[in-house]
Amino acid sequence: MSGPLRLVPGPEPAHGPRHGAERPEPAGERRHRRGLRPVPSWADDPLDDLAERLADVCAAAVHPDEIAAFLEADGLTGEQITERFGRRDVFELAAELHARVPRGYPEPPARPDPWRAAPGRFLLRGVVFTLPGLGYVLSAPFLDGPSGRFGLSAGTVPLAASALVGWAWNQALAHRAYRWLALGGTPAAAACLRVGGAVGALLAFAAALALPGPVGATVFAAGQSCYLAAATALLVLGKERELLYSLLPTAVGAAAMLCVELPVAARAALPAATVLIALAYAAHALRRAVAGRRQPPDDPGGAGESAHGPRWRESVPYGLFGLGCAVLTSVAVLGDVLRYGAGASLTGPSVIALTLSMGLAEWLLYRCRGLALAALSQSTTAGGLLLRVARVLARCLAGYLAVLAVLVHATAAVWPGGPHPSPQRLLAVVALGAVMWLGLLLQAFGTAWTPALATLAAAGVETLPLALHVWTPTSVQLAACTATAVVLLGAATALLGRITAHR
Repeated sequence: MSGPLRLVPGPEPAHGPRHGAERPEPAGERRHRRGLRPVPSWADDPLDDLAERLADVCAAAVHPDEIAAFLEADGLTGEQITERFGRRDVFELAAELHARVPRGYPEPPARPDPWRAAPGRFLLRGVVFTLPGLGYVLSAPFLDGPSGRFGLSAGTVPLAASALVGWAWNQALAHRAYRWLALGGTPAAAACLRVGGAVGALLAFAAALALPGPVGATVFAAGQSCYLAAATALLVLGKERELLYSLLPTAVGAAAMLCVELPVAARAALPAATVLIALAYAAHALRRAVAGRRQPPDDPGGAGESAHGPRWRESVPYGLFGLGCAVLTSVAVLGDVLRYGAGASLTGPSVIALTLSMGLAEWLLYRCRGLALAALSQSTTAGGLLLRVARVLARCLAGYLAVLAVLVHATAAVWPGGPHPSPQRLLAVVALGAVMWLGLLLQAFGTAWTPALATLAAAGVETLPLALHVWTPTSVQLAACTATAVVLLGAATALLGRITAHR
């Protein structure tokens, strides 16, 4: 404070001292006066000092009562207000402070990004998504045979059927396990993975048995089904390193084939070792998870959940999305063979690039959610939020597709005898990557049916011309995936432009 309040005297009575002389004012008279005269502009006003000290509080106050509450909480009494500042009460003092200090609402403090994630883990996941494809390279002699249906080798059809069933089932199983992980902790998720993985492996193997094929293809389908179940369990439980270790035999064998011709026994043993190691790691992780202490559910019996856990119907669209992506990927690999016969080449390098990019795709999903949340904090209108999230989506999607295009060229360059992708083929693979990334983004925000139906529709559009032997597979894939990506991009932009989507 700048000192006690100095009172300005009023006119003197006729019998008092001569006009203009100051006299001390008794305390009783000061207390009983109706009010104090305003302090002139040339006098020091302690309210200036108070306004300066409380500038932040006063500038941020929407109403004078907020300042009054702060003053009372700070211990300022009515007597102090009268003695020091010459105001009748705290409300008069607060009103004057509110009028003196201009409004200046501070920006909210920056908060940490809840979706910030280190890219190293996702790069590792991209590697473990890719390495299983080398098992097909090692096991090629066991999958060959006379041409069967649709011009494919006898072992390709049962393997493809088994892969489609396994992909769809494990996508749904992963979603259900993650829901159990949130509701009942790791033990509940492990129990779900143990039962669901076994059922999924049996269904995938049954799909291979339902179609005739060589014994080697049937055995490979059994191993493929078991590996998918084990890999799903390890990925959900965060055991990417263990999955990488189990893939080392296959990776080492495929690398050795670049230099020497491996014997048939080794080409059979190495993928089998990968399957056995993955199963052992998965069994160990599940056993430890089930034995761990149970965590209380975060939302028992909450909205969308039954009293016994997540409803299985919630996982259906995730499985259908997996099925649609599996069909689109299979057409990308086998489309030319299905259209032109056994003499056409497979497009394995492009699909290897696509699977390798999935690690980056997952990291960009986290990055996109964090940037969208930052866009929400910077927006003051619904239109401004929509423009900001549109820019965020464009940046993340463009970055992913650019890296995918580079990977397509890189894998084609190192693949032994692999054809260099034509511009149309490259665009088709990039469009397929856009469909998969946008579908995963919508799923991350809780919208599952839109990407599921869109990918299934695209799969139907691509397979129908193949069955009728019209048009070229690459052109159909490019048109179907581009149209689907545009639909999903519009849905994602509209979804992220809503405030409630970022809760």
